[in-house]
Amino acid sequence: MLTLADWHCIQPAMNNHKPIRKAVFPVAGLGTRFLPATKAIPKELLPIVDRPLIQYAVDEAREAGIEQMIFVTGRGKTAIVEHFDKAFELETTMEERGKDLSVLDPTRATPGDIITVRQQVPLGLGHAIWCARAIVGDEPFAILLPDEMMVGEPGCMAQMVNAYNEVGGNLISVLEVPHDEVSSYGVIDPGESRGALTEVKGLVEKPAVKDAPSNKIVSGRYILQPEVMRTLETQGKGAGGEIQLTDAMARMIGNQPFNAVTFEGRRFDCGSKLGFVEATLGLAMEREDMGEEVRAMARRLLGD
Repeated sequence: MLTLADWHCIQPAMNNHKPIRKAVFPVAGLGTRFLPATKAIPKELLPIVDRPLIQYAVDEAREAGIEQMIFVTGRGKTAIVEHFDKAFELETTMEERGKDLSVLDPTRATPGDIITVRQQVPLGLGHAIWCARAIVGDEPFAILLPDEMMVGEPGCMAQMVNAYNEVGGNLISVLEVPHDEVSSYGVIDPGESRGALTEVKGLVEKPAVKDAPSNKIVSGRYILQPEVMRTLETQGKGAGGEIQLTDAMARMIGNQPFNAVTFEGRRFDCGSKLGFVEATLGLAMEREDMGEEVRAMARRLLGD
């Protein structure tokens, strides 16, 4: 296996890796944990303050220089694409009433920016990523799970792209959690570390606390080489009877450079109701236009 030190030594002579231009967003899930709110509205469009969850992920990708967003959708998810379409009637009405149209700037996409593919059968995250293979082609690509809201300056994907530009290969984002929480997450088996980079020797899904090789959890951001698509092509079903991305990545370790980037920032698990509320409060408290009032509101609610 190439160690982090080995790869760092040979990388300057191989500094010809392709740039990260494309990102895949798996958004085909049913959002059953948020029913009945998600019966007719995609979970990814539920707002954190005044922006839908998917907007934060797309903004993060754009900040990292990614040019093309690939949404892997399912039935009932067309509203996600419409969010990034031009709303002629809305904009015309706003303009006539003298409203500021710049509030819609983050939702504007030019032709080719947004591409959708359909995951017709819910066979897991690995299968959802594989559904984007024709668009990804023979390029390295990013994956952003919108449920994992990553808040930092620069954003998580920008931190990862900076690391990729240095070392290439495959990268995953990790965060350190208390050791007694590792059984709820995918955990890396770490090798050599250098700054924010850690060599990945293996991946363990939801290990028992006593068996966990580290407290560094995989946190929903990836940069992968296109070979992962060929690995997923023959990937059998794993945990939960689904095609797991983690299993495919584990098969690539040792064949290609594979590193983790420790994210400097905060993670909100917006796949859970508590995490969603925490994200809403956390971001609202930091807003210049409402932070002071929200903190005062929280004190009143707590009786403090």
